[in-house]
Amino acid sequence: MFGGLKVVSLTDAAAERVKDIMANADKPIAGVRVGVRNGGCAGMAYTMDYAEEANPGDEIVEDKGVRVFIDPKAVLFLLGTEMDFQVTKLASQFVFNNPNQTSACGCGESVAITPAKADIPVETPSPAR
Repeated sequence: MFGGLKVVSLTDAAAERVKDIMANADKPIAGVRVGVRNGGCAGMAYTMDYAEEANPGDEIVEDKGVRVFIDPKAVLFLLGTEMDFQVTKLASQFVFNNPNQTSACGCGESVAITPAKADIPVETPSPAR
């Protein structure tokens, strides 16, 4: 949780697909790792990989019986994102419904994302008497 908001939530379809991935992995995995990287014509791309264990600083999201490990550098880019899994005639893929995404490339491989603002209240010291 980040200020009461999950960094990432999963739809039922995404959770079922992650469970399938975990069950069919070549070696035991703890979940999937999600992040963002620089690249593509729109500037950034989502990343996803097997996660054998948590890395230092990972945000760990447990939703619908699966674990998603979020790269600490990606937290502000993914804050409030819903992860879905969609099957169409031409593709089956994870889809990120991200409120921080400002645009996407026509090919669908890259996106532009503005980091969420971390509105964390700062306590100011009381004046000395």
